[in-house]
Amino acid sequence: MKQNFTVRQGALDGVEAFLSVAEHRSFRRAAAQLGVTPSAISQTIRMLEARVGAALFVRTTRSVGLTEAGERFLSRAKPAFEELIGASELARELGQKPAGLLRLSVPSAAVPIVLEPLIASFCRAYPEVEVEVVASAELVDLAAEGFDAGVRMGQFIEADMVAVRLTPPFPFMVVGNPDYFRRCGRPERIDDLRSHHCLRMRRSNGAIAPWPFVDGHKAVEAIVSGPLIAQDYPTLLGAAIRGVGLAHVPGPIAAAPIADGRVETVLMPFAVTTPGVFLYHSGRHQALPKLRAFIEHVKFNH
Repeated sequence: MKQNFTVRQGALDGVEAFLSVAEHRSFRRAAAQLGVTPSAISQTIRMLEARVGAALFVRTTRSVGLTEAGERFLSRAKPAFEELIGASELARELGQKPAGLLRLSVPSAAVPIVLEPLIASFCRAYPEVEVEVVASAELVDLAAEGFDAGVRMGQFIEADMVAVRLTPPFPFMVVGNPDYFRRCGRPERIDDLRSHHCLRMRRSNGAIAPWPFVDGHKAVEAIVSGPLIAQDYPTLLGAAIRGVGLAHVPGPIAAAPIADGRVETVLMPFAVTTPGVFLYHSGRHQALPKLRAFIEHVKFNH
């Protein structure tokens, strides 16, 4: 037989009044503590006893005592009520100041470029907040997976999310090692990629991502082939730096190796520009102080 574990409506009504009367052994003193009249306390206790189905107090003109049922009720109700009060206090603290665990879902490529400087300064500014960064290429359901916010490129964020910009718009670049270009030549047109070793990305849904470009005002997706498939941009960029082939990667993660000459760009006239990287979450009214503090920190530092 299936048991019903649902708490009855009003099942906790009167428990605080009962505990106060049990503590003071007085309806009058309990009423003073709770800021109500003695008659209101008496009525509340009568209603509780009716729900429980047993007398909880022995009342005389001079004293108030607990029945055996009242003693048993007290032994279980008092610690349970104190736990509820403690839980409420913890929840209230999290609702009033930045504290607790802030969980972020972030693509691995964004961690060193976008988040590391922010997280370091945020942790110094808010020592009562613990930040957990879960690096994943998958687009996760924030609420279902227990995340406070995520970080993604703007084109992948659902329209019902609140987004906060982390980077300006940037291009996707085709990059390769100078030695690779000496061996294989430099592609001048999109079609030239057919004869090159192109390092490809497998999306979280299992599909191989084409390389997007813009030819004039026309969007073009190039189907490329090559010796390596990976699931993140840093792996593809690392392989390109080592001369394995060409990689099509976000501009910010390629900036350092471009600057020091480890890779060079090609096909820049055809580069597609993305909206940039954003922090996103489900809505302002649901954001706890820890997330609001992180959002303000992001805005202040960008």
